[in-house]
Amino acid sequence: MIQRIIQKIYYKIKGISPEQLTLEANIKAGMKVGKNCYGLIGCTIDYAHSWLIEIGDDVVFAPQVYLLAHDTSTKRSLNYTRIGKIKIGNNCFIGARAFIMPGVTIGNNSIVGAGSIVSKSVPEDVVVAGNPARIICTVAEYETKLKSTFETSPKFGEEYTLDFSITDAMKQEMIDKMANTVGFVK
Repeated sequence: MIQRIIQKIYYKIKGISPEQLTLEANIKAGMKVGKNCYGLIGCTIDYAHSWLIEIGDDVVFAPQVYLLAHDTSTKRSLNYTRIGKIKIGNNCFIGARAFIMPGVTIGNNSIVGAGSIVSKSVPEDVVVAGNPARIICTVAEYETKLKSTFETSPKFGEEYTLDFSITDAMKQEMIDKMANTVGFVK
């Protein structure tokens, strides 16, 4: 909450209106977004350099991802701000609160783990996570492990979601079945 207040004060000082911070404003300013991208509305996008951001098709963004195409830490030393293009390939998943830094390309079919700081480019078909983000495994290895976990985990249909008015009894059932494990919901 404090971060949002500071951010609002910063934007007011800089003369940036809330309308300029919308996805549409970033696209109008030059950001390229492919087809079937989800979750960008909940992200923080570098409006001051949004034309340096390119996102491929079928990309999913979890909440509060940061796309930062500039680095002002260089201003004091060089009197210039470092900038770099951000390019996210097709069929990628970017986890919650991941930071994608200037000059980074994320290859097609890659996954960025939640909370990761991506300061170097990511090849295709890998899972990266951490600060700084490092390759954890290939997407194929991740999916094999995931399928193994899926086989032995509790599974719940879409009726177990808020969209389908999950009941208190159903919530308790989920809690009980996942006391010591993870589960999956449709």
